[in-house]
Amino acid sequence: MRGGSGKIRLFIGMAIVAFAVLKYCGSAETNEFTGETQYIDLSVEEEIALGLQAAPSMIEQHGGLHPDNRAQTLVDQVGFNLVQSSIAKESNYQWDFHLLADDRTINAFALPGGQCFITAALFNQLQNEDQLAGVMGHEIGHVIAKHSAARMSQQGLAQGVITGVSVGTEGGGQTAAAVAQMLTMKYGRDDELQSDDLGVKMMIDAGYEPQEMIGVMQILKQAAGPNRVPEFQSTHPDPDNRIERIRESIRKYRG
Repeated sequence: MRGGSGKIRLFIGMAIVAFAVLKYCGSAETNEFTGETQYIDLSVEEEIALGLQAAPSMIEQHGGLHPDNRAQTLVDQVGFNLVQSSIAKESNYQWDFHLLADDRTINAFALPGGQCFITAALFNQLQNEDQLAGVMGHEIGHVIAKHSAARMSQQGLAQGVITGVSVGTEGGGQTAAAVAQMLTMKYGRDDELQSDDLGVKMMIDAGYEPQEMIGVMQILKQAAGPNRVPEFQSTHPDPDNRIERIRESIRKYRG
């Protein structure tokens, strides 16, 4: 009886995994901006809706919007200049650029559909407009490369595999979860490097000096401190590796 029950569990587990894989593979599409094949089951309209829905919560988490209208205007000007001068102009995303009041967290991030953010802590560290363009170009790159939407699909696949393995075997779920976490970290590092590359291209197209993005990386390196997490344990590449890749992108796009 036990053997029969184990076989049924294994069959159900395999069916769950197979469904998750088929659903993921069936969502394949070619990104018109990067030319890459991605697995995404969200429309542009759904991406925009998700970003707009999440934006108020993100703003609240970072102490609201910054009260300095001149600083916010500069963020808007740089962001829209990058969009209008680059491949991002051809997107149907709703672009908004937010300067957050958070003066402790050195960070910038983007939500699906065109919502881009930079904290006051990072903004105040920047030395010039070109560095601001480097930050915002990187975040615009995340949006047009559909990194958030792709990550959601990857997480759906990972969850399906973890559930299937947990149902089908005893003790296998923990191993499957560890493998899924490692894959997620790798994809995170790849996303950051691709956004750096897209940011360099957008900076050049908009007339900004792409070398200034290296200065941004040095700010992030200093903020991370000497005890930063090793790259293989992090969703972000090591700042030194990012600097070298940025130099490669500059050489590539400047010929």
